[in-house]
Amino acid sequence: MSDFLRLERTGPGGVVARVTLTRPDVHNAFNASVIAELRTTFAALAREGPTDLRAVVLAGDGPSFCAGADIDWMRAAMTLDVEGNEQDAMAMAEMFDTIDTCPVPVIARVQGAALGGGMGLCAVADFVVAEAGARFGFTETRLGILPAVISPFVIAKIGESHARALFPGGRRFDAIRAQRIGLVHEVVEGEVALDGAVDAALSDVLASGPTAARAAKAIVREVRGLGHGASKWHTARIIARQRTSDEAQEGFRAFTEKRRPAWAPEDAE
Repeated sequence: MSDFLRLERTGPGGVVARVTLTRPDVHNAFNASVIAELRTTFAALAREGPTDLRAVVLAGDGPSFCAGADIDWMRAAMTLDVEGNEQDAMAMAEMFDTIDTCPVPVIARVQGAALGGGMGLCAVADFVVAEAGARFGFTETRLGILPAVISPFVIAKIGESHARALFPGGRRFDAIRAQRIGLVHEVVEGEVALDGAVDAALSDVLASGPTAARAAKAIVREVRGLGHGASKWHTARIIARQRTSDEAQEGFRAFTEKRRPAWAPEDAE
């Protein structure tokens, strides 16, 4: 727990990490300290083994998920030279990359505003659940800047066509449009339903094999830049290793014996 971030462990054996932004008075806006703590926290989580960490929930206290950059931080950035601004922006890029490469599924719980850098958090999450009243937007151009640092992650999530339509104008849009472009995966009514949808997503992850879930997430990134021939060999090697693992053997035995596998919680479907 700090002034910027709260880390809690839940689930069986504490295998779920809940990372919550704790600046509700400024709608959980970014500053240098928030960025540094998010990077440090996710870097530490990434070092945990498959049986110790199985999922991360990323959330924000108060009325908003994350409303982008803190105004005081932005004001300070305006006084920096080009080199200083590059270092500032690189710190944010490294933070997003650390979340994007987290080895376990990251589930974003979104309410209120998700603007600017908050859109970047949605882009690096694997599964995004939004409350129906949430508002989204790449609002940087309205301030005379642009969504540069988040663009590699956002374009990978929503595609070039939607980015070209939404980046220049900075218009805010609702959760239904966010779902339509692929930024959000599920839209629900109210905070109770929001928590229920997060819990359902967690249940799905916990019902899956710990190493299988990690490998399934990793393969999306791994095949992205491979040609057809290389991807065939890579995916064949990956599945061959997984099939011969103890986890896969247990999963197959559980299936044939009509019981839950050893890794699944008792209430798993």
